[in-house]
Amino acid sequence: MIDLCNAQQLKELLARHGFHFSKAKGQNFLIQSWVPRQIVEYAEIDKGCGVLEIGPGVGPLTQQLCLGAGKVAALEVDKTLRPILAETLGEFENLEIIWQDALKTDIAALVKERFQGLRPMACANLPYYITSPVLSVLLEAKCFDSVTVMVQKEVAQRIASKAGTGDYSAFSVFCQYYAQPELLFDVPPSCFMPQPKVTSSVIRLKTYEKLPWEIADEGLFFRTVRASFAQRRKTLQNGLSSGFPELGKAVIAEILTQCGFSLNVRGETLDIPAFGRISNAIAARLNT
Repeated sequence: MIDLCNAQQLKELLARHGFHFSKAKGQNFLIQSWVPRQIVEYAEIDKGCGVLEIGPGVGPLTQQLCLGAGKVAALEVDKTLRPILAETLGEFENLEIIWQDALKTDIAALVKERFQGLRPMACANLPYYITSPVLSVLLEAKCFDSVTVMVQKEVAQRIASKAGTGDYSAFSVFCQYYAQPELLFDVPPSCFMPQPKVTSSVIRLKTYEKLPWEIADEGLFFRTVRASFAQRRKTLQNGLSSGFPELGKAVIAEILTQCGFSLNVRGETLDIPAFGRISNAIAARLNT
């Protein structure tokens, strides 16, 4: 098995295949073997798992996933990596590489088809520029036991942040609606080639077997959350009035009062159950 985390061997491999890093695709390959090993360990992957990997690159994480999991399906959009992956991962019979864009793939259907009888997990070293959309499709698929990803440290902190803190955002609420986040460990720039300018973090999102929230309309809930964070320096009443112009400021004031909130409350101080109460009240008004 090729040591893909040996910088010299990796350089020789890439040179042999005439590969050039793509800034547009956010390609930074791991060159420290402890990182993929620790990701697989913390993700609690075993032979009973089917793992979907997004963006295997040259395959250092994929190798460890194949050694630990029952089956691995890896989605890769960069077809110039085809001959490289054939060399680095060709020995693994429990691996299927699917040359598709994760953002254009029916994730739930893929998982159902490929991982029958296995516990589905997702695992990835995500390019920074597509972190939010890829995490969104993985969580919205509602088919994984957990999603373990390496992302920019600031993004990981935002995902795991609590209501009322500076990092708390609409994306925090989105992720925590579907899963319980756990920050695992940091990965310094020196662990990559080429080196990024930021520190990365690995975060595990343990999904809910059954969503614990009482939400009347999921789409309306997320519309409420987005409106609440759209104008952070303004009150929740102003944010929701802009987000729901069909209701108007007076009705929004009535809804907030009905839900037990001050008209001076700000959206970034509310947790998911609070947003749920407000969105359910808005749904009731819109349906009357």
